[in-house]
Amino acid sequence: MDDQQRVAAFVTEHGLEAPPAYRLLDLVSEVGELGKEVTESTGYGASPGTVDVDRDELGDALFALLALAEELDVDASAALEESLEKYERRLDERGTAGSGE
Repeated sequence: MDDQQRVAAFVTEHGLEAPPAYRLLDLVSEVGELGKEVTESTGYGASPGTVDVDRDELGDALFALLALAEELDVDASAALEESLEKYERRLDERGTAGSGE
């Protein structure tokens, strides 16, 4: 069973279903918590080399992302594969993975 299926089973088992808009808000909230940890661990940017993020917070953000993918009926693994291919193309064509000019 892949991670997205595990999250979907957990959500169903515990009655945690939510519309996609709420799933997105949860994801944004979890990513915000990661930002807070980075902000605090670096002394508000004074020591950028001291980034410290709790693994469970990364897990929370990943859970929220996979739950959103499930609610949108998107295969997260396929979406990741498409993104990796896109980045490879950009690197080959422009020498950078970024979307900017």
